[in-house]
Amino acid sequence: MYKIILENIAHSYGDKQVLSDFSFSFEQGKTTYLVGPSGCGKTTVLRLISGLETPSQGIIKIDGKIVSAEGKTSVAPHQRQTGFVFQDLALWPHFTVFNNIAFGLKERKASAIKEKVSEILKLFGIADKAKKYPHQLSGGQKQMVAIARSLVLEPDILLMDEPLANIDIKLKESILQHLKILQQQLNFTMIYVTHEHSESMNVENCIVVMNAGKIEASGSKEEIARSENSFVKSFINF
Repeated sequence: MYKIILENIAHSYGDKQVLSDFSFSFEQGKTTYLVGPSGCGKTTVLRLISGLETPSQGIIKIDGKIVSAEGKTSVAPHQRQTGFVFQDLALWPHFTVFNNIAFGLKERKASAIKEKVSEILKLFGIADKAKKYPHQLSGGQKQMVAIARSLVLEPDILLMDEPLANIDIKLKESILQHLKILQQQLNFTMIYVTHEHSESMNVENCIVVMNAGKIEASGSKEEIARSENSFVKSFINF
């Protein structure tokens, strides 16, 4: 079953063409890694799915429903059930960890906010940091707070824009493993952007290799390794 379908997507920023004839279907409850050099359009794909951008051309469907088409948005970003973890994390510096995570719930006027935040803090192993401020946290703890802030809203789709780019490899692997376990429990669909292809090579998930706004290859690690595409062979070293 496909959660998200992009059909013949093209998108430009002014005169700059960022995506061209981009089509892909993202499976429900699975993780897809978008891999490629900086500027190849990976982040734009996330922004289009979330509704922060509208495609210049093509159709985006979520759960079989058209949410964007041919320059028009039919479903607003806040109605798409997506969580977005940005590369710069975007934590509120004047909020405690608890209030950073609770912010979206308060905006939605959700019930049982204290209970929901406390539960997600325990899931991420940072319950003892609830009263701390971002500047009092380590890099890895900040990453956990940013991800927890998205997941506490119970999104169907989690969009990750290189959120682990600035932490060491062991902690990165630990967080990715933690996310894998949470995904099995919560059944969300995750799309993870990275230009470091090694992040995607150690997991049994779908990998999409992008270049200059197009897909060069997609599939499992084994399928990518067998690709005869010249860009893929030069970009990814197994």
